[in-house]
Amino acid sequence: MTTTAHTTHALAARIALVGDRSPHVASHTRIPHLLDSLAARDGLVLDAYWIPTGDALAEAESGALAGFDAVWVLPGSPYASEAGALAAIRTAREQGIPFLGTCGGFQHALLEYARNVCGLAGAAHAENDPAATDPLIAPLACSLVGHEGVVRAEPGSLAERVLGAERSVERYHCNYGPDAHHLPALAARGLRLSGHDESGQVRMAELPGHPFFLATLFQPELSGDGSRPHPAVRALAEAAVARAASRAADTQAGTGSVAG
Repeated sequence: MTTTAHTTHALAARIALVGDRSPHVASHTRIPHLLDSLAARDGLVLDAYWIPTGDALAEAESGALAGFDAVWVLPGSPYASEAGALAAIRTAREQGIPFLGTCGGFQHALLEYARNVCGLAGAAHAENDPAATDPLIAPLACSLVGHEGVVRAEPGSLAERVLGAERSVERYHCNYGPDAHHLPALAARGLRLSGHDESGQVRMAELPGHPFFLATLFQPELSGDGSRPHPAVRALAEAAVARAASRAADTQAGTGSVAG
């Protein structure tokens, strides 16, 4: 686990960046700049800890991951450990920790939900299991590597509130996405499929009732020139700082009660 810290008087939130960090993944190289911009422009200070997927399962099982103020599962699949990525997502979902999953993080968020909420134990990701006969996450009919496209958010959704509009243009870098015929089962168990492309394919998902749970097939890390964080990244940071402030207040209140 590696750390990227920001020294400031503002309250810092601890965020777990779950992914197999690589200088060859463009979204990874932008993360330090995005963190700097969040602190400088928005006063949103994040102490970021990179957790390789190979370590994430142990971090989740030990309870260490539950101590973070946000979990961001980053692009860069196939991950070294599918189990680690899924454990990080499950921890965030079950513990009410603000969560953002982008590209591979989106794909694995759907996979985790299918297996652990919908009971679809055989749900598979074709990139991880090429022999799967009916994968939940399957090769896209047309690759989205280097593609830009319109995303339409459902009115009243978290996706719409985060994007600030019903329509936005987003950047992709992926070859896999959800097979549409599996999605009704996920929606029936509460997952909201809240963003679609112009052909109706799902591009965003969220979990109503959770403090902040958002997944995008597109990569918000690649928005613009990297100097201004995408609204989804800023929204995650805001949720993380709010959680950190709430936990600090609870700790202070508890200390005061003991002292009294």
